[in-house]
Amino acid sequence: MNAYSEDLRKKIVEALRRGLSKSEAARIFSVSLSSVKRYARIAREGRSLTPKKRPGSKPKLDERSRKLLAANLEERPFLTLQDRREYLGAVASVDLSRSTLCREIKRMNSTRKKGGDQPRSAMNP
Repeated sequence: MNAYSEDLRKKIVEALRRGLSKSEAARIFSVSLSSVKRYARIAREGRSLTPKKRPGSKPKLDERSRKLLAANLEERPFLTLQDRREYLGAVASVDLSRSTLCREIKRMNSTRKKGGDQPRSAMNP
């Protein structure tokens, strides 16, 4: 879920300053009562209502590496995950685990190809 905008937070605090109750503000602005209480406390303490940075670690692949992986998927659809890991390591200096690479490929809506360099029908005459 995305954080509420700074503008909405300021509107909520301003409504509270004009005399609106916290529960009415929560209902009018369609936010939880706990959020209204938190914004009121933050404003009372004089802190910024700007949303904080989302928690979590940074992505393993940057935009450049994703583009390289997408191009590699298109050009060489039958490469193994190990080959793709080595390619990204050599070209983009990115060291990914097999599972992380699998997830990245899935996010690109690409399926993992299984088998050699030829389609299965060509391998079994």
